[in-house]
Amino acid sequence: MATFTYTPSFEATEASKPRVRKFQGGDGYEQRVRFGLHTDPKEWSLVFSNRTDTERDNITAFLDARGGVESFDWTPPRGSAGKYVCEEWQVTLSSCNNNQIRATFREVFEP
Repeated sequence: MATFTYTPSFEATEASKPRVRKFQGGDGYEQRVRFGLHTDPKEWSLVFSNRTDTERDNITAFLDARGGVESFDWTPPRGSAGKYVCEEWQVTLSSCNNNQIRATFREVFEP
């Protein structure tokens, strides 16, 4: 499995949306239960600022090679290594040899 080794710029945003199933009765009573084995996958909105053309090409080649389908190993700014997919990213060419990449990494659970 490939490992993404580039360090994002700050700020990096971590989002959580636990998987929960709810039952709501007619009298206002509500019951909630976690759903699934991995109930709180993380999603990271990342920015890679002030990157050279070579770094930009290497990062986008890594993401292009996986095509939003194949997972990769990555260690978030706070936390432990896990498996992630990147289904969308944008590249901004600010000037010669000065680029910015925005990407969203979504945690996945697989063998």
